[in-house]
Amino acid sequence: MRIKYIAGNWKMHKTVPEAVSLAQALVKDLASCGHKIMIAPPFTALEAVAKTVASSNILLGAQNMSNAEQGAHTGEVSVLMLKQIGVKVVILGHSERRAIYGEKDEFINSKVKLALAQGLEVILCVGETLQEREAGKANDIVSGQTGKGLAGIPEKDLGRVTIAYEPVWAIGTGKNATPQDADAIHAVIRAELKKLYSAAAAEAMIIQYGGSVKPENAKDLLTMPNIDGALVGGAALKPETFIPIVCFDK
Repeated sequence: MRIKYIAGNWKMHKTVPEAVSLAQALVKDLASCGHKIMIAPPFTALEAVAKTVASSNILLGAQNMSNAEQGAHTGEVSVLMLKQIGVKVVILGHSERRAIYGEKDEFINSKVKLALAQGLEVILCVGETLQEREAGKANDIVSGQTGKGLAGIPEKDLGRVTIAYEPVWAIGTGKNATPQDADAIHAVIRAELKKLYSAAAAEAMIIQYGGSVKPENAKDLLTMPNIDGALVGGAALKPETFIPIVCFDK
């Protein structure tokens, strides 16, 4: 039985005091929630939020990391730095990193390998653009991104990987895939994992949905058979919208 995993990606929002205040509210109000929960503040707030969520049921995540452990990489953040302040999870391959900053599958894969080698959990993001969907290429795109993102990753390490399906056309737009459409792509990802690894690995993989998830649609999405959680953007920035998503079944 796969657990439900709800992650909040705060993107480039929240000063340090704002981030701490939000984290404090979540620690208080989500203490009794049985689902897996992660929040990913901006880099500047990670250390302060790490102290806030310490000893709570909320994991600390980072929104990205370098593909190098250390060195002359101006502006980058190392996996070693993230580990030292208490980060447990890193989001890799987010559509904004792919589209705006030109990150390719092979580059993302190098980050996945490094994060896993250093003991972190990974959320690997995959998803198609509107043009790709309208051209009938959605299945091929997400299957390809899944395979390339996991290239060289042994099955024994998959327990520390979560895949997030985020249709690019539904991120921050207010649009979202129907629960049926989203579940169908999740099933495609699961079929690709079965082909790459095994039926057991495919069945065990937690696959989140990301793309304008909000309290109004969370339950319909999260009760679909292949949707195991959510990677939440805008709705993760306020307790009154994130908490109902995490507690969708209450």
